[in-house]
Amino acid sequence: MLFTENGFTQSEKATLDSDGHVLLPRRLTPEAQTQLIEALADIEAQTTGDPVAPRHYSAEHNAFLASLIAHPQMLALAQAALGPEIRFDHCVALNRAGGDRGIGWHSHDYAEDRSELGFVRIFFYVNGFSQNDGGLKAVPGSQLFRDPKISAPNDDALRAGWLAGKVHPSTGKPLEIVGLDAPEGSVVLMHTHAAHAVTPRQPESPMRWCVVYAYRNPGAPVSRARWITPEFEKNPPPGAAWLMPEQ
Repeated sequence: MLFTENGFTQSEKATLDSDGHVLLPRRLTPEAQTQLIEALADIEAQTTGDPVAPRHYSAEHNAFLASLIAHPQMLALAQAALGPEIRFDHCVALNRAGGDRGIGWHSHDYAEDRSELGFVRIFFYVNGFSQNDGGLKAVPGSQLFRDPKISAPNDDALRAGWLAGKVHPSTGKPLEIVGLDAPEGSVVLMHTHAAHAVTPRQPESPMRWCVVYAYRNPGAPVSRARWITPEFEKNPPPGAAWLMPEQ
């Protein structure tokens, strides 16, 4: 078992569509958490020789991570968010050691002119995080603008720039920054156009173990984040062949 529960509730799906993200606390099973930490530690060990490829192509560097691409519970979750016709886009390790500086505000691209096509990232926060310690920040409703070029180094710059004067297209309320707290074993789903950032990891904190899997509806040119080598596409893990084509 990967997850303690299957799929989505109607309320969770509504939150994802309205806010652009949804937190599913303690959704990973204890067994999955143990296996994920072992797999992600393996990825970290591989980065001593190559600091980029093992992180950007994590499923191609660890068999357990590869096996989750077409795991029945993973597919059920991705399809609950996107519908039945999906493609795998990437699997990236996002481990952050104590003292990591985090990352500023950004969004990602995909099908900006095709609102019917979705792209969702599924983050596994194996040992969780708190708001001020490698924590994820978001702007509920920002995904509805489908802007792939949101960028700001900090909260004040985002408020003075992209965020200024914007309201939620559905509720009419001003857009605001929110910080998340995630207990260990949490899963977060996020639409690709959602504005998000990560706070610095405290120096004394242990490694924040995290991996993200991305899935999308086919039908538009692939995103800049599609990291799949030709070799992996031709030789995918069991059950994943139908997820590999660009279209």
